[in-house]
Amino acid sequence: MMTVTKQNDQDAKDLQKMGYAQELLRDMGGFSNFAISFSVISILTGATQLFGYGLQHGGPAQMSFGWLLVSFFTMMVALSMAELASAYPTAGALYHWSSFLGGRAMGWFTACFNTMGQFAILAGIDWGLANFVIGLLGWTATPATTIAVFATLLFSHALLNHIGIRVVYWLNDFSAWYHIAVVFFILIVLFLKGFAQPVSFLWTFNSTDGYAPRYSFIVGLLLAQWTLTGYDASAHVSEETHDPRRNAPWGIFIAVVVSIVFGFLMLAAITLSIPDLAQATAFGDNALIEVMKLRLGPGMGAALVWLICGAMWLCGLGAMTSASRMVFAFSRDGGLPAHALWAVVSKKYQTPANAIWGLFGFALLLAVSVKNYSAVLSIAVISLYLSYGLPIVARVYARLTGKGGEIGPWNLGRFSNLVAVIAILW
Repeated sequence: MMTVTKQNDQDAKDLQKMGYAQELLRDMGGFSNFAISFSVISILTGATQLFGYGLQHGGPAQMSFGWLLVSFFTMMVALSMAELASAYPTAGALYHWSSFLGGRAMGWFTACFNTMGQFAILAGIDWGLANFVIGLLGWTATPATTIAVFATLLFSHALLNHIGIRVVYWLNDFSAWYHIAVVFFILIVLFLKGFAQPVSFLWTFNSTDGYAPRYSFIVGLLLAQWTLTGYDASAHVSEETHDPRRNAPWGIFIAVVVSIVFGFLMLAAITLSIPDLAQATAFGDNALIEVMKLRLGPGMGAALVWLICGAMWLCGLGAMTSASRMVFAFSRDGGLPAHALWAVVSKKYQTPANAIWGLFGFALLLAVSVKNYSAVLSIAVISLYLSYGLPIVARVYARLTGKGGEIGPWNLGRFSNLVAVIAILW
């Protein structure tokens, strides 16, 4: 206990050197930091919500070649971000990295892109979950029904993040184990049932979108790239993590590696279980639900999809935690309209309460306004990756101009610039 107290004191002093007071509850360990990124990445959310989309834009090849291609370049981005998280462990993370290394203007643009991405990622997660819930319950997916279910799910995430942060921390830890357990369960059940296709089926390219094959494959990469987002969560909760200079970068790195490996295995198993590719593709957004039911029977198939829905809900919970810290940090520095409102921390719960409810409102508004699920996901991916790339650009620029900036205990050494350039190109 004394060691934790001393570490918290040191973490608070490090934060003070960067100009900020310790306001948020610092109660997360290394596993909790990893767990929040792993939960927000959530291979059981992104890869399953867009399974039907992937079948339409590339087919099985999207689940194999597409996943591995995106995974390699995402790993380069994650490594560069982990290095920065070790050097500058603050809530809001990316915004501060860009500000410290590239100036206030670059910091502002980074924060704006990340904030837009946070609205969209919250909307995307719960919209996709709403579609699954409606499909499993057999309801008619009218716009009014979808928005009603979506708003209810989003409200549950906001309320729990506001008044139950210790419960949220526990659920984020539980979420990591839950994701791993459900993936293993899916793999075991499908393996015991026996795959419907040979391994070579994974290399099959199939497109029903009417685009040229090359363009269709590129568009289909949204499946993997939407899944492999959100690992900045480990950096956003730095001010709530013990020894964040080490735990935050390790949280990012391990979350991405585990997600890549388990995501590939899960997608491969589900794809090899497709009885008929044309039939599965025709199911559209409900492809995964129907493939599970066709292969395992209505009862077991639906049960597995309900387990996946549980993972989606936990993913949305972690995403709200991460997003609210970004909004809080940006507002704390006066970067958003009505910033004094969004920067308020609840004295009772030690959570950025107004930022949480602001995110609830804006995510709901985005879903109601855009009315197109894949468009919302595209907004999330484009905005988030621009915000990931800008601080990496700032780091490279700072080094080229002799203003290298601080180097944390977790760093890439001589490979830092090479990895950063590859990340920027992606």
